[in-house]
Amino acid sequence: MISFPILTILTFLPLVGALVILLFLRNDETGAGSARSMALVTSLMTLAGALILMLVFDPANPDFQFKEKMIWLAPLGIAYHLGVDGISLYFVLLTALLVPICIIASWRSVETRVREYMIAFLVLETFMIGTFCALDAILFYVFFEGGLIPMFLIIGIWGGKRRVYSAYKFFLYTFLGSVFMLLALMVLYMQAGTTDMTVLMANPVAPSIQTWLWWAMFASFAVKMPMWPVHTWLPDAHVEAPTAGSVILAGVLLKMGGYGFLRFSLPMFPEASAAFAPVVFWLSVIAIIYTSLVALVQEDMKKLIAYSSVAHMGFVTLGLFTATLEGISGAIFQMISHGLISGALFLCVGVVYDRLHTRDIARYGGIVKNMPRFATLFMLFMLGSVGLPGTSGFVGEFLTLLGAYQVDTLIAALAASGMVLGAAYMLVLYRRVIFGPPAHADATAMPDVDGREFAVLALLAALVLWLGVFPGMITRSMTPSVEKLVTHITQHHSEQEQAP
Repeated sequence: MISFPILTILTFLPLVGALVILLFLRNDETGAGSARSMALVTSLMTLAGALILMLVFDPANPDFQFKEKMIWLAPLGIAYHLGVDGISLYFVLLTALLVPICIIASWRSVETRVREYMIAFLVLETFMIGTFCALDAILFYVFFEGGLIPMFLIIGIWGGKRRVYSAYKFFLYTFLGSVFMLLALMVLYMQAGTTDMTVLMANPVAPSIQTWLWWAMFASFAVKMPMWPVHTWLPDAHVEAPTAGSVILAGVLLKMGGYGFLRFSLPMFPEASAAFAPVVFWLSVIAIIYTSLVALVQEDMKKLIAYSSVAHMGFVTLGLFTATLEGISGAIFQMISHGLISGALFLCVGVVYDRLHTRDIARYGGIVKNMPRFATLFMLFMLGSVGLPGTSGFVGEFLTLLGAYQVDTLIAALAASGMVLGAAYMLVLYRRVIFGPPAHADATAMPDVDGREFAVLALLAALVLWLGVFPGMITRSMTPSVEKLVTHITQHHSEQEQAP
C-alpha cells in the first residue's frame, strides 16, 4: 500500500473536470470554448499522471502495485480496491492518451451541445480508467457497466442519421451480456465469501461450477470484444458515432472484453477455459476470416474499418486462450497496438469526412495529389493494420500466431490466412481512396491536413513505429505479470490432474 493515492487521482480527475464544466461554465458560445479548453487541460493532466505512473512502475514486480484499499460496503465486505500490474498499466496509459486526442479531434467538428459533449467524454474516461484499475469484482462491474451510459449518449446525440437505433443496439447488446456477468459475480461471492479479485484469481472456484460461471462471463466479454457472431452492433455503432466516439470505442471500449478474460475467465476458471478453448479458437478463426471477407465488399470507410476491428479482436481471443506466454503477451500487445492504429484510421476517415461529409469510398479517388501528407500518414496506419514488420501491428499478430502454433497448427494456419485477407481489404481501400481515378472534382480540391490534424496523426504514427521497432518498451513491464498468470494456470491444471 502507498500513502499517495495516484490511482484514485487518475481515475477521478476527469470526473472533477466534468463537474467544473457542469457547474461553472455557461451553456453558450463562450462556455463552449471554455468547455473545450477545460476538457483538454483535464485530459492532459490525466495523461501526465499516467506517464508518471509508468515511470515509477517497477517492471520486475509481477504483482499489483500502487494498491489502495478501503471498505466500501461494510456489511458485504466489498471494498474500494485499486491497483495496477504489467497487464493493466498500458491500458490505463492508452486510455489517458486517446481521450485528449478525441477532444482535439472534436474541436471544430462538434458545434452543438459542446459543454455536454465534453462532460460525456470526461465521465467516460473515469469509467474506463476505473475498469482497468479495479481490484474488487463489484467495483469492476460498476466501472465496466458505467461506461455504457456516456457512450450511449455520445452515439445517440452527436451521431449520424440512424444514431438512436445504433445507440440502443449498442446499449442493449452489451448490457444484456453483462446481466449474466452480474449473476456470475453473485455466485462467486456466495462461494468464496469475497469479491476481492486478487483472492478470487489466486483461488479458483471448484471445477463443478466453473463451466456455468465461465459461460456467464463469456457472454459479457464476448459481446464487448465483440466476438463473432455477437458482433453486429459494432459496425452500426461505428458508422453512426462521431469520429471521436469511434476512436474511443475501437481504441478502448473493445479492449475491456479482452481485459475481462485476463482478469476473470483465465485465472478464476482455468479448467473451464482449457475445456472451451477449442470453441474460442474456432470462433476466433471464423471472426478473422468471415469479417475480413465482409470488409472486402464494404463501400463505407467506417464500416470497413469496423469489420477489420472484429477480425483483429479475433487474434486477441485466439492468443488469450492459448494460455501460453507468447499467445497472451501477443494478445495484450495486439490490443494496445490496435487501439493506436484503429483510432488513427478512424481519425483519417474523420479528416476526409469533415471536408466532403461522406464516407462513401466511391466519392473519393486521386487525393494523393492534393493531400500528400494525409496520404503518407494514412499509408502508415494502413500498413500497421495489415501487420507490416516494423509497425506495432506486426508484433502482436506474430506473437499471437506463435502461441497458437504451439497449441494447434491448423488454427494457426487458418488465422494466418486472415492476415492475407486483411492486406487485401486495406490495400483496396487505400488504392481506391488515394490513387483511384477521381470520382468528383471536389475530392481533388480538398485541402491537406492542417496543423492540428497533422500533429495528432503524426503522434500516433510515431507511436506505431516506435512500438514496432522497440516492442520491449511494453513487453518488459508486461512479461512478469503474464508469466505469473501462465504459471498460475499451469500449476492449477497440474494439481487437478494429480487430484484423486
